[in-house]
This record gives sequence, C-alpha cells and structure tokens, in this order.
Amino acid sequence: METKEIQKLIDFIAQSGLDEVNIETTDLKIKVKRYGSAPVVSVAPAQPASAPVYTSAAPAAQSPATPAAPAAEPAASANLITIKSPMIGTFYRASNPESPAFASVGDEIAPGKTVCVIEAMKLFNEIESEISGRIVKVLVENATPVEFDQPLFLVEPI
Repeated sequence: METKEIQKLIDFIAQSGLDEVNIETTDLKIKVKRYGSAPVVSVAPAQPASAPVYTSAAPAAQSPATPAAPAAEPAASANLITIKSPMIGTFYRASNPESPAFASVGDEIAPGKTVCVIEAMKLFNEIESEISGRIVKVLVENATPVEFDQPLFLVEPI
C-alpha cells in the first residue's frame, strides 16, 4: 500500500466519524484508530498466508437527518428534511439487483427503517432513517459513489 492510499484512508476516517478501521491483506496489516480529533495509524507486515480481512467499527456519532438547505430546493420545500450519507462509499437502493428498492418516492418511512445500503471497503452498511416522513425525492442514482454528508433523500416530515 502506498503512502497516498494510507493518507486517503486517514482522510476517510477523519471525515466519516468512524473511531477505528482495521485492514489486513496478505502483504500488509493497517490499524487506524481515532483518539480525540487526530487519527493514529499503525502499519505492519501481515502474517504470511493470511486471507484479506476488512473490518470497521461502528461510527461514533452519526446524524444523517438534518434540515435541508432552502436554497438547494424551491421555496415550497423549505420544510423538507435531508437524509445524508454517513460515510464515503457506493450507494445502492436495494440489497441486490433483483430486490425492490428499500425506499422510493412516495414511500412512508419511520425511524429504524432501512432506506439504502452504502458499500464501503467491501462492507455493506444499511442506512436507517432517524425520522418519520414520506420520501419526496431520491437525490442519488443507484450504484453511484457518494461522499460523506452528501444528501441522499428529501423527506417530508409527517
């Protein structure tokens, strides 16, 4: 793993809210932990004959539902709430191509309902709603990359 890749991993941890990430391949073992605001990185050679393992700890504190910026949408949508991505990864509307979307325009959602999946580092993370409401708009195309804090859905509270 090159220095640039390690720096990207550190930036990912700093922006995502994750407290710890462990990556182990046949060539390398990386452990990144955040203490306070600065990540700490540990890099060591992996044990020979070890299979790749990718794990990450649960995010420390996420708040994917925050008020939408009125300037981003028409004035009539000022009361809409935006569900944002809690991490960097690939956005999927369903668990697999044959399954229906977790949430579509017009669907009612409640706290705890899965609205999408984001794949990050070979892990599929179910993103759950923290609010009750009706999906007004899906802001991201299926199977596209998303950034941390990127708006995913617009929700009308009910």
